[in-house]
Amino acid sequence: MELFKAQHIVKQFANHLALDQITVSVPEGSIYGLLGPNGAGKTTLIRIINQITAPDSGELFFKGNKLKSDDIYDIGYLPEERGLYRKMKVGEQSVYLARLKGLSRQDALKKLKVWFEKFEIEAWWDKKVEELSKGMQQKVQFIITVLHEPKLLIFDEPFTGFDPINVKILKKEILKLKDQGATIIFSTHDMGSVEELCSHITLINKARTLLEGNIDEIRKRYASNEYEIGFEGEANLLRATLSSQYKILEHKKVNGQSIVRIKFQDSFSTNDILKSLLQSGKIVSFNEIVPGMNDIFIRVVQEEKTTKRT
Repeated sequence: MELFKAQHIVKQFANHLALDQITVSVPEGSIYGLLGPNGAGKTTLIRIINQITAPDSGELFFKGNKLKSDDIYDIGYLPEERGLYRKMKVGEQSVYLARLKGLSRQDALKKLKVWFEKFEIEAWWDKKVEELSKGMQQKVQFIITVLHEPKLLIFDEPFTGFDPINVKILKKEILKLKDQGATIIFSTHDMGSVEELCSHITLINKARTLLEGNIDEIRKRYASNEYEIGFEGEANLLRATLSSQYKILEHKKVNGQSIVRIKFQDSFSTNDILKSLLQSGKIVSFNEIVPGMNDIFIRVVQEEKTTKRT
């Protein structure tokens, strides 16, 4: 079931087309990656979802109904450009922003206490925002974003300013929020985080959708019949056994075993290949090499450039 859907969204600024017929369907309970190079249109779409700006055409749906102004109370947004008031004290500002999201002062203080203890930042309560590092400010804004327990969370480059330890802590909290029922839209350039956290993605480039769907299905779709095979035997026997059915891309020895990376023809049968390989020696491992999202991202964007040139 979809929690959120943007359908055929178009947005133009002066002579710049920011979004061109963009459709995004976010399954309930998922972490959905919104990907694309700088200037692709991701932030414009996020601002439209948050009703900061309106589309020129297209429709937005939330929980099965057309998105309305009151739905903003059920959305939490962590922007890439942070928006805390630098002269205000951390605690005072946190309570103020929580109340803007509909929490009473009592509920806000209770929930903030839990989160400040979890992140071990109780000592920051009476500090001004300008006294905090960028990473510390990010922690405070993350807390404010999730405090009212919205159904839809939107994180735009949430790990900016964090060291690896705090990135790990934040990822753990994001996964915990998902397990507690939140649906998350996650915009980032970090493809490693996409593979670690997201189940679905949309890739936008120059206002248009280039790729969308389930990550596992996308990675399989872009697989190119490459396998890594570990066996006890020699590569020359492997060559003789497989004849013209393959191309060896890499061959190395690891702990006395041969590790070969091979590309097969499109028409090959895995069972037939394994039967042939057994004639070359003892098979230790046989693994398909599935491309990572970073490789797919680069490939799809480059293919788009090539197509436009031709």
